[in-house]
Amino acid sequence: MKAIRLIGAVAALVAVVGAITLLWPRGRPLRVGAKAFTESIVLKEIARQLLRDAGHPTQDVEPLGGTRVLWQALVDGKIDAYPEYTGTITEEILRGGASRDLAAVRAALAERGIGMTEPLGFNNTYALGMLDDRAAALRISTLSDLRQYPEISVGVSNEFLSRPDCWPAVRQRYALGHERVTGLDHEVAYRALAAGTIDVTDLYSTDAEIAYYKLRVLVDDLHVFPEYQAVFLYRLDLADRSPGVIESLERLGGAIGEKQMIAMNARAKLDRVPERDVAAGFVTSLGGAGSALPASETRLQELRRRTFEHLDLVCRSLALAIIAGVPLGLFAAQSRVGGQVTIAVVAAIYTIPSLALLVFMLQFFDIGKTPAMVALFLYSLLPIVRNTQTGLLGIPAPLRESATALGLSRWSRLIKVDLPLAGPSILAGIKTAAVINVGTATIGALIGAGGYGQSILTGIRLDDKTLYITYGALPAAVMALAIQSAFEIIEWWWLRRVR
Repeated sequence: MKAIRLIGAVAALVAVVGAITLLWPRGRPLRVGAKAFTESIVLKEIARQLLRDAGHPTQDVEPLGGTRVLWQALVDGKIDAYPEYTGTITEEILRGGASRDLAAVRAALAERGIGMTEPLGFNNTYALGMLDDRAAALRISTLSDLRQYPEISVGVSNEFLSRPDCWPAVRQRYALGHERVTGLDHEVAYRALAAGTIDVTDLYSTDAEIAYYKLRVLVDDLHVFPEYQAVFLYRLDLADRSPGVIESLERLGGAIGEKQMIAMNARAKLDRVPERDVAAGFVTSLGGAGSALPASETRLQELRRRTFEHLDLVCRSLALAIIAGVPLGLFAAQSRVGGQVTIAVVAAIYTIPSLALLVFMLQFFDIGKTPAMVALFLYSLLPIVRNTQTGLLGIPAPLRESATALGLSRWSRLIKVDLPLAGPSILAGIKTAAVINVGTATIGALIGAGGYGQSILTGIRLDDKTLYITYGALPAAVMALAIQSAFEIIEWWWLRRVR
């Protein structure tokens, strides 16, 4: 009994230590991050190519989630720079802790070890907009006019809905009484607006979709929105770690006009030109070598890469979960009180929303695959631990007694009798964990983990159904079915062997 418990504890410890040592980040080139929308990605690519031209190696980082994720990654040193906007810095990052004067903002950021470039040259402010025909029919041209129509539906991005400088500020300043306010993805909102599902949505003033969808930008007549001048935030320690990096980023000060940014957004979003190629054209105009890029991936090459990334996430996390989960299940089957506590703990972990767990893991691990793998490992524990416990407790007592009567030790009985008989139940738990992992792993794209989730997010952002269905959702479904079928075959083989 004690030996079995000891084995379970040691195996669990090995799994945790293995996860940390295997996945902990090592030395790396410069990382420039971006939020998951087109303009931010274009600016990231411009910065990367300028740094490359200056002789600074960079590592590609997948687009991450919202402002807080990027900011925390920058402060923690997980990225070295990313594009941001002055209004977001003052109202969301500093929480109104500094005036809107750029000198005061720089001073407040410097206290946190962060620097800020000069403004890039355009103001991408927030706005609210409607289809022009709908706005004309209702005679709405300003935000104040919305007060007359509390019944119309409002659909805004989730970040806009919650940020104090966005919808809460608009609603309070303009005394709006709209009750039908929905949070949704910024890219999806445009399609909802065009379909008539919503009447009003939030806009970025440099969005190419404003002209494409023939939208009317409602005048902010009470001036609730601050200026959102585009800048780059960077770590101040770059001056010592990588001399010349800050100077390269400062080259962008005043170099990008509003019309120029709108045109680049349109090329990337509407013409489907890869962001790095759009950025290359701009860098070339600055005298850089932006056009000297390796050949772009074909869709099939990207699908193959995403497939390996997804399999890597699923297989590593599942392997760690098996190493830890089966011994924990053995322990749970041997100890009534300990078993209840063990099942309660892993069940509690399973109830945590996946996105919340992923973001929480960023506090301890590097961006990318690491937090996603650890989160998937934790999610995989419940079905494996519970099924292992159930399988062992379900072994008929006469069989146990027969094994004891034959003189088998506890260890021999475990290896020769208990585990083979409980095998189908254990395999069923592993199969459940594997299939769940395939679907849950797609969310890892929000923290730069790659995999099929990245294709899904990119397809949604570019309004490319072929990309997010054919190269994202469909392959994930096929992988889940393939894994389930593989485990069905293993279970069939196991049952034949046991019988």
